[in-house]
Amino acid sequence: MTKDELRAELERQAQRYKEVYGGEVITYAAQPDPERKPWRKKASLLDQAFEKELQKIEKDQQARIDESND
Repeated sequence: MTKDELRAELERQAQRYKEVYGGEVITYAAQPDPERKPWRKKASLLDQAFEKELQKIEKDQQARIDESND
């Protein structure tokens, strides 16, 4: 079934409802899909500990470089 056929069928059903039941048909616009945000992994405790160790190593290396330059 194509979109045009579906629209025509829905229009026929709406018209029939109005004629048979005397009701009112209210159509609503489709709601937009929520905006998707990029997925991000939350850091686990191991990831946080690893990051701290990397920072500590980098700080130690920078301190050694600074000491050797003095």
